[in-house]
Order: sequence, then structure tokens, then C-alpha cells
Amino acid sequence: MASKSAKTAQEILMADFQALVRDTEKLLADTANLAGDQADDLREQIHDRLTQARETLQLTQDSVRERGQAALGSAEHYVQENPWQAVGIAAGVGLLIGLLANRR
Repeated sequence: MASKSAKTAQEILMADFQALVRDTEKLLADTANLAGDQADDLREQIHDRLTQARETLQLTQDSVRERGQAALGSAEHYVQENPWQAVGIAAGVGLLIGLLANRR
């Protein structure tokens, strides 16, 4: 369940960032009718930075996905090898969260 919510949060973050890139590209296209060397330079810089951001986003997404899969695999392996310890740890974490929530 925790991995599902983390995956959902990751997908929301990625979708928001991709929407930002698309909106910036649209803004870049909308400013195409501006004249002058400064406007051309600005559009070129924006385009270059968007390209870099898109590449960085893809690399980050791949890295996060790989680390998440590795962590999930390790957790599943640990729980299968040590089911009672996993139950004890989960109960302890739940108790700690409950105590912290009651403090507020």
C-alpha cells in the first residue's frame, strides 16, 4: 500500500513537471512573433533549457523507478524471509505514528 501511494505521488509529480514543460514550450511558441535579436536569443535559451530539463527529468524518472523497484524487491524478500520480525516492525512503526498523532 505504501509503495502504491509513493508510486502515485511520483506519477503526479512527473505529470506536473511534464505539464510545466509543455506549458513553457507553448509560451515559447506564442512568443515566436516577437522581433529582435534579444527575443531570438531568449527563445533559444529557453528552448535549450527545456531540452536539458526534459533529459534530466527522463534520467531522474528512470533512476527513481530503478531504486524503487530495488527497494520493493528487498522489502519483499525481507518480509518473506522474516515474516514475524516484519510484523513486529510494522506494529512498532504504527504505535510510534499513533503516539505522534495523539500529541497534536
